[in-house]
Parts: sequence; C-alpha cells; structure tokens
Amino acid sequence: MAVPAANVGDEVTFSKTVSESDVYLFAGITGDLSPNHVDEQTMSTTPYGGRIAHGALMVGFMSTTSTRMIEKLGGATAVSYGYDRVRFPRPVRFGDTVTVRYRIAEIDPERPRTYADIDVTNQRGETVAVARHTLHFL
Repeated sequence: MAVPAANVGDEVTFSKTVSESDVYLFAGITGDLSPNHVDEQTMSTTPYGGRIAHGALMVGFMSTTSTRMIEKLGGATAVSYGYDRVRFPRPVRFGDTVTVRYRIAEIDPERPRTYADIDVTNQRGETVAVARHTLHFL
C-alpha cells in the first residue's frame, strides 16, 4: 500500500474544553487516580495551584487528530505506529480549551508512512503538549 494523496503541510485540528468530568472519567478508565488529577486540596498547595488534567488525556486528543487525518486522506487503512518526543511543557487545567494541530511534516512512500508534528495549545495560545506521530499505511 502507498501513502494515499498526502502532502507535507496537510493539517487537521480538534478543539475541546477539558471538564472535571473528562478528567474523572479518564482517571476511572485508566486507574490513574493521582492526587495531581483528583485532589484539589493537595494540589492547591503546589505551584500548579490546583488539579491538572492527565498528560495521557492530551495524547488521547492527539489520537483524535490522527483519525481525522486518515479520514481527510480518504479513509485509507492505517494504524498508529507510535508517538515520539511527547512533552507536556504546561499544565492543562479544568476549564481550559485545548486545540490540537496535527500537521504532516514528512512522507516516506517506501515504508509507507507519514510523520506528523502535533502541537496542543490552550485558549491563551500557550503550548501545553507536543509530539511527533507516525502513521503506517496498510
């Protein structure tokens, strides 16, 4: 299979306001009940000043954009080959609206794969997460 009609610079986005219920549902599904995410009292005494969303929840939103890219490319069969250089430079707070931007940065037709740069920003335009994603086409 070849990479379908993809071009460097192709881009999709996804936006979502992160609610308390999003964080608690994610905590329950994953079992990650760290005080960072569910204990306001403890977190209010830290430099964060309150609870923060899971970084892995941001990776879940990144996955949403990879699916949107597959749809944009005509619904080809592809699988995520993984995320590299994942970082969370700023916290995501309850009530923040995050926007995930997924942009194809490189295409390897021989393998066949695309490599995308992912940037997640909050409503103030601050970067809260970044990653590099590989899609492998079947």
